[in-house]
Amino acid sequence: QVQLIESGGGLVQAGGSLRLSCAASGRTFSTYAMGWFRQAPGKEREFVAAISRTGGITYNEDSVKGRFTISRDNSKNTVYLQMNSLNPDDTAVYYCAAKQYGTSGHWNLYDFWGQGTQVTVSS
Repeated sequence: QVQLIESGGGLVQAGGSLRLSCAASGRTFSTYAMGWFRQAPGKEREFVAAISRTGGITYNEDSVKGRFTISRDNSKNTVYLQMNSLNPDDTAVYYCAAKQYGTSGHWNLYDFWGQGTQVTVSS
């Protein structure tokens, strides 16, 4: 069982930056692949980025376009999402998620989820 708690969301102007953090409980964090997803009102949950147990990274290039960076610190049981050059289309609730084995862009393959953190980008 893994419990995930996101933080770092907030209100930012277009062009600004935020860093989201996701702290995980338990001693097995390093064995999980981690993902970030987001969901805007009235839209489906969307894959943002994922990082494997060994640091392999995938992004939703259509949405991220080189602006976001995912990273993890296994010594702190934490995964991060650095978001730069934010625009109003990035407004959403951002969720982190954990799954065993490899990464995936499909949200339904993840086993554990945080409660989400709101990111609002004003124009």
